[in-house]
Amino acid sequence: MDAVRVALLREVLAGTEWVQDSRRFAGSLRAAVAPHGGGLLLVGSAAYEPWHLAAHLDDEAAWSGLPELSPTLVRHRVPGGAPAHLAVGLGRLEAAGRGETLLVVTPGQPGAGLLERVHDARRNGATVLALDGGDRDLHALAHDALAAPPPPAPADGDTPASQDLDLDTVQHLVSAAAGENSLPAPRGHRRFRDRLARLADELTAPPPPRW
Repeated sequence: MDAVRVALLREVLAGTEWVQDSRRFAGSLRAAVAPHGGGLLLVGSAAYEPWHLAAHLDDEAAWSGLPELSPTLVRHRVPGGAPAHLAVGLGRLEAAGRGETLLVVTPGQPGAGLLERVHDARRNGATVLALDGGDRDLHALAHDALAAPPPPAPADGDTPASQDLDLDTVQHLVSAAAGENSLPAPRGHRRFRDRLARLADELTAPPPPRW
């Protein structure tokens, strides 16, 4: 989802809490990583790998001049021959500590093994953020959390826009907000024009995904 579609989504969600909440959560993310110049670890559950969010944060880091937003994707299973930036396993969480931020993203239960690692990371000084479906145990460990709404129950008539959201859509809102309101990057007077050119390219022929 590009910036144009995010803007349209925000218009649809005007009057709901989601635009404000996603920006608040994105502010927590920036506040956690900015003082340390990075150290962002992104991890999902065994059943859900947030590679899409990893790619969007990486793009926002480049577009906004905030390299600290570029995450390290931590994977439950690393396939043989994976490139270096996709070959970081759960052992990385054992070393997480002060100055690092652990962003946990999962639509379902994170699992006891992951929760234990998240607990250890927090105890060692890492900042923990959760973007999920509302797991109580995970939220109890997180310094800040944002839960996507549950799937709407079948009903006649129109469904409110806020109930059309899912975790993937909330991730788009958060990643877009994370790159906003930043200091200009070098040669910042060209940043907006360059981004528009890239958006035009994506709308017609998206480049192959890095992640």
